Amino acid sequence: MNFSTINESSLHKTLKTIYSQIYQGQTEVEAEGHVYDIVTQKGNIIEIQTKNLSKLYPKIQDAISKGHRVKIVHPNILQTKIEVYDQENNLLSKRTSPKKGNIYDIFKELTGIYPILLDKNFSLEIIQISVTEKRIRTSEAVQSRNRKRRFKKNWIKEDRKLSEIIKTIRLNSKEDYISLLPQSLPEEFCAKDLGKELKINNPHLIIWVLVRMNVIELTQTHNKSRYYRICR
Repeated sequence: MNFSTINESSLHKTLKTIYSQIYQGQTEVEAEGHVYDIVTQKGNIIEIQTKNLSKLYPKIQDAISKGHRVKIVHPNILQTKIEVYDQENNLLSKRTSPKKGNIYDIFKELTGIYPILLDKNFSLEIIQISVTEKRIRTSEAVQSRNRKRRFKKNWIKEDRKLSEIIKTIRLNSKEDYISLLPQSLPEEFCAKDLGKELKINNPHLIIWVLVRMNVIELTQTHNKSRYYRICR
């Protein structure tokens, strides 16, 4: 039994199947002390990772150091449909979550892998998707399986399934990351400028990652605000 697949979601399985077919690769390949999601005929490595990209960092860094080209495929969920079932698997309700995702959600995942993002042998492929989340109703309020709930709820998330692939965004160069910044930004900008243009609440996270990638650089501090410009 391959223990790495025991808790694999339907979303992960589906994406692994899609990419193994596209690149004609083998799945769950044991090599060099690791188990890789996909190894292509050319010996390139593809990892499907739905969250916690930082956990992949040692594995990917090791693969790159051994001369492999590596791609991480990371789903960016734009829309979620929620289906709630009872203990006998009867559908109780379904609705669309009001929460909408966007490309800038990925930056919270990039904080743990930023040193390799611009490596010539690495690429990040963002798949913008919609999913269906299956929940099981419980008789009483319970903690989540990953034990991260602040408050207990009367359901457990059972699975997530791919509903639609909306768009694919490939990031492997400085120019790719620069293209994520709005063209309407002033030549020197602060976090407030970025947040206003992108209509997001946490522009500081984007700035943190891009500074460490040398995509943008600090130019000055004025009235307690730090200003940046794009590194050309």
